[in-house]
Amino acid sequence: MEITALDIPDVKLFSLRRHADKRGFFSEIYNSAALREAGVVTSFVQDNYSFSFAVGTVRGLHFQVPPAAQAKLVMVFSGRILDVVVDCRKGSPTYGRHVAVELSRDSWSQLYVPEGFAHGFCTLEADTSVLYKVSTPYAPKFDSGVLWSDPDLGIEWPVGADAAVITDKDLALPRFRDLADPFHYRS
Repeated sequence: MEITALDIPDVKLFSLRRHADKRGFFSEIYNSAALREAGVVTSFVQDNYSFSFAVGTVRGLHFQVPPAAQAKLVMVFSGRILDVVVDCRKGSPTYGRHVAVELSRDSWSQLYVPEGFAHGFCTLEADTSVLYKVSTPYAPKFDSGVLWSDPDLGIEWPVGADAAVITDKDLALPRFRDLADPFHYRS
């Protein structure tokens, strides 16, 4: 497993190894000991699968507030996405900043999203499948997020608001400046 440092150090990109032969390939996609060695001590309790039909499908920017905050480990099994993570931890040196990473079946990488971050993605290909592990089960009562197109965040999405395939629920999310600061940075 190769670890790539990102602009927000708590967010990590893991490139996985593939062992190929004439049949195809084999890959270990989850190993808690390897993640621990990389500084990720999160226990994952649920796997989620997302399938999007169209290019330009936007999901996010989502998070769950404490006590049901979630860390995520995101991977693409078919297609491609632009995966975006926004630091929502008040007092963090990277508060309000984001990182954007392309994940795809070809790159065979995983993005680790710690608690305290809003997460979302936009599909870059049709028929895109995303699997992500979460550290806390889905809890609708604690579900929240940030408006994906908030201009204050400066995210360069590959789709405009007029062409994005997005739910009314996600369109109704608040702007970043209107968050109640549910997360606080601990150094």
